[in-house]
Amino acid sequence: MNKKRFFLLLLLPFILFSCQQTAQAPEDAPAEAETTLSEFEIPKDFAAHWYDGLAELNSYDLQQVRYGEIHEGHAVLIFVTEDFSKSKLVKLDNPGAHPADKVSILKLNDSRKFLTGIYPYSMMRSVFTPVDLKKHPNSLKLTTTSQEWCGHTFSQLSLDKNAYQMELRSYFESEGDVEKQFPKALLEDEIWTRLRIDPKSIPMGLQEIVPSNLAARLRHRPIRPEKAFISVEDASGEFAGEAVKKLSIDYSEEKRSLSIYYKEAFPFDIMGWDESYASPAWRPDGPQMTSKARRKKSMRLDYWSRNSNSDRNLRDQLGI
Repeated sequence: MNKKRFFLLLLLPFILFSCQQTAQAPEDAPAEAETTLSEFEIPKDFAAHWYDGLAELNSYDLQQVRYGEIHEGHAVLIFVTEDFSKSKLVKLDNPGAHPADKVSILKLNDSRKFLTGIYPYSMMRSVFTPVDLKKHPNSLKLTTTSQEWCGHTFSQLSLDKNAYQMELRSYFESEGDVEKQFPKALLEDEIWTRLRIDPKSIPMGLQEIVPSNLAARLRHRPIRPEKAFISVEDASGEFAGEAVKKLSIDYSEEKRSLSIYYKEAFPFDIMGWDESYASPAWRPDGPQMTSKARRKKSMRLDYWSRNSNSDRNLRDQLGI
């Protein structure tokens, strides 16, 4: 063995030890910061209203267009905050165990029921919109169901990076089972939650919008982004002088319009809506008809714990 090789072998342990020491972080180095809700400062009035452990229940008289006629019914809009999983897109059972995965969302459960002749319709959508719209500008998930005596359908939109994954399950042959994706866009269904969080977060003018999945089910239209024009003005007519705004969405392609009436002041109560489109659904050139809903009652309640027979009087208080 030559002297040069012998000298290198002597130095090798010191070189390895030195590399290991360099690779190790100092014992007093701070741990990697976790993304938590503390980074987002929730306004005091918002926190007082939405983080009090209760849900907001709103009941509405509903006049629903279907089969070329107006059908009487009722709707209930339930708004409540929850800790949601960004990775699994479900409500977290134990949020404290997953601080980096949780995101605070405002959830809307929108239930609508009406009769068409002998048989009933029961429709519902659930919208999951992050409270911190600057960090999470798109709703994480949307589910929609429709049940009537002919059968039932289910659709879901799940946010995956820069796209929405869509799936549809339907008993209609023309729809069947569909799975596809499209670039993320503003959802009409999240307009309702955005109004309650911050009406100013809703972009105005011509936009790419995914129309309401409820409307898509009633009209059997494909779920996809379409061009629509959004505008806001002071409400006139029955709401004139009540500090109520009217947000309008007008679709040129599907010849449909939606107007949502909401209070100008926080917490931006939704007072009702009008939705106009051609009816029957299979006659796009048919006469325009308008569905209407107007709020009857509103209450804040931990409804999930009011599940005994003695609690049924609460339905009377809501007028449903």
